[in-house]
Amino acid sequence: MTSARPDVVVIGAGVSGLTTAVRLAEEGLRVLIRARGRPERTTSAAAGAIWDPIYANHPLVPQWSARAYDVFRDLAEAGLPHVRLVDGVEASRTPIPSPDWAHHLPGYRECDPGELPSGFVSGWHYIAPIIDMPPYLSYLERRLKAAGGRLTIAEVRSLSETPGPVVVNCTGIGARQLVPDPEVEPIRGQLVAVRNPGVTEFFAEHTAQLDEMTYLLPQGEILLLGGSAEKGQFDPEPDLAVAKGIIERCAGIVPAIATARVLGHRTGIRPDRPQIRLEHENLGGRHLVHNYGHSGAGVSLSWGCADSVLELVRALI
Repeated sequence: MTSARPDVVVIGAGVSGLTTAVRLAEEGLRVLIRARGRPERTTSAAAGAIWDPIYANHPLVPQWSARAYDVFRDLAEAGLPHVRLVDGVEASRTPIPSPDWAHHLPGYRECDPGELPSGFVSGWHYIAPIIDMPPYLSYLERRLKAAGGRLTIAEVRSLSETPGPVVVNCTGIGARQLVPDPEVEPIRGQLVAVRNPGVTEFFAEHTAQLDEMTYLLPQGEILLLGGSAEKGQFDPEPDLAVAKGIIERCAGIVPAIATARVLGHRTGIRPDRPQIRLEHENLGGRHLVHNYGHSGAGVSLSWGCADSVLELVRALI
């Protein structure tokens, strides 16, 4: 892509913005991303990023998540080191049936009660993609550039004044002020990265809503421990008391975690919304496509949502 006027301007350089821009650029459109910060500074970079479609609401979540699963599976099987297919267990502290989406996944089976950690009464086993987000975002940026797209760092103060015939709004929590959309609520999530004491399978606590939960996500020599869901919190600074609680809960699953060396802390502000907003808005001669409000499922829905954005944009250009 040259310096010619872009066909599409994507606002936001997290996983939704980058994936959407890649999808558009690889279809031959001239794409420019404008973002206030580099991808590695976004909430996406802090995500534990296990594929799990439960923490977002929209009628198309099953379709979008299935598409993302297929893409991540293909990337892992092609040898992309930042995407792994990992065996593991999702479990609940209350008796519940396994969700329909799990039944069709590789490795699916119901867990025997004796397989579950203390305090958990139902669970299911399956194979899930786990994505190492900082290098994966760099991979998406390289893929965007290879397709002729560009990324520029610039504050966007108004969607209506952003130049370009089509603007795609992938601003996550930023949509709360930029749109403005008061339905977008911040939920701060926190993870702890430790030296992996030998964990090879994931464990994820199933909760009905995005809430405090326990999960272990192996990424080679690093093990990510989670997590928290602090509603209304914008502060990106890690809370050491929350981190201590995360480590203690995870050590209840794998005792060796209690003495594992802490490598760092990650925090991100999830953009919670009653329903994902993915739709076209006519600005009178210019067009705005919204793609935000994915809560804790931005990675899990990224490629499916990008497909839907592409369908809308194709009809506009």
